Amino acid sequence: MTRFWKTLNELFVLVLIALSAFIMVIGAWQVYDNYYMFSHTLDKSVLSYKPVPGSVEAAKDSPITEDMIGWLTVDGTNIDYPVMQGADNAEYLSKDPFGRYSATGSIFLDSRSAPDLSDGYSVIYGHHMDYGKMFGALDDFLNETYLREHTSGRFMTGRNAERTYDLEVFASMKVSAKEKTVFDMEQERIRQFIHDNATVLTEEKDLDILALSTCADAGSVTRIVVYCYIVR
Repeated sequence: MTRFWKTLNELFVLVLIALSAFIMVIGAWQVYDNYYMFSHTLDKSVLSYKPVPGSVEAAKDSPITEDMIGWLTVDGTNIDYPVMQGADNAEYLSKDPFGRYSATGSIFLDSRSAPDLSDGYSVIYGHHMDYGKMFGALDDFLNETYLREHTSGRFMTGRNAERTYDLEVFASMKVSAKEKTVFDMEQERIRQFIHDNATVLTEEKDLDILALSTCADAGSVTRIVVYCYIVR
């Protein structure tokens, strides 16, 4: 019996060692995964390809693919990125503006929207990243004070900034990703939907609307949406 219990104890110790090693591997992988995601998020170097209105030089030298349809800037935030548009809304979820695989993807316009934002209502998507990167900055707009202090931005259309539209941030909300009014771009209903459901709503104008959307949490069906008027 003594030998039996000794063998059992040795097996128990081996299991504990194996379990500890497994936990350490999982932890190391999570650290690496977080580092990879952060380090592969678009950094400020992409700003060197930001078009200048009236100049074609940036577009000539830019390695950004021809799918770039504009550039989005929201003042006072990290949102200052090229905007892509794929054949569908899955393409740029995992592809950067240079056409390479990237888990953090790109900022991209809904594939059903006119690339020059000439529709009455358009939607731009981006991953929710830490430290306000990509569309992680949209969280703060759920706070009314913050929103009122960060209302300005711009959208430049095309690779050469053919036109520049001012943006006025006016509303924000959390909403289900299955909400058709928001994500099927039901223009005839969107104004009333914002009026009825906004977390923050500062003013209502008869102007075209641009929505900026991101995930609220990893794996969540909840979306944070920030609404801007397009001033043409």
